[in-house]
Amino acid sequence: MKLEILITSTRPGRLGLPIGQWFTERAKQHGGFDVGVVDLLELALPMIDEPRHPRFAQYEHEHTKAWSRRVSAADAFVFVTPEYNHGSPPALINALDYLYREWHYKPAAFVSYGGISGGTRSVEMTKQVLPTLKIMPIPESVILPFAAKLVTEGVFAGTEANATSASAMLDELHRWATALTPMRAPAA
Repeated sequence: MKLEILITSTRPGRLGLPIGQWFTERAKQHGGFDVGVVDLLELALPMIDEPRHPRFAQYEHEHTKAWSRRVSAADAFVFVTPEYNHGSPPALINALDYLYREWHYKPAAFVSYGGISGGTRSVEMTKQVLPTLKIMPIPESVILPFAAKLVTEGVFAGTEANATSASAMLDELHRWATALTPMRAPAA
């Protein structure tokens, strides 16, 4: 199973990178997935610039074609996400909107962070978008309130409870990815 971890914040000084690095290590230790990481800052998709609707998959730009290949190859996703004004990071929504069929029948989970809410309002907003793309958001997640307190010199030091949540979420994500495999198979 191929898992893509998306670091969704693109702000300078973001916490998403050290949190994403911490979670990536948890995912590798889990052993259930071949783990890849997509940093939306590095991916640098412009605001959607394809002239045709993504449902046609008739992409003109190489950045879209590369993104399509990456998402197509994945079996599951984890979005490492902050909360911007009680909502989803614009870079995440833009990355989702670029494609359509490539997302179908794949589960997604969240590692959210922020202040007192731990990014949960962003997760709830993003979960409203995912079913339209036929992505199955699972209930299990890792919520990191006051995450900045756990970052020292650019390294996130998750707690034992954070690690336990990550492991439980990855177990469930693997179950969903396995169960949805027949739906991802090309139609006969």
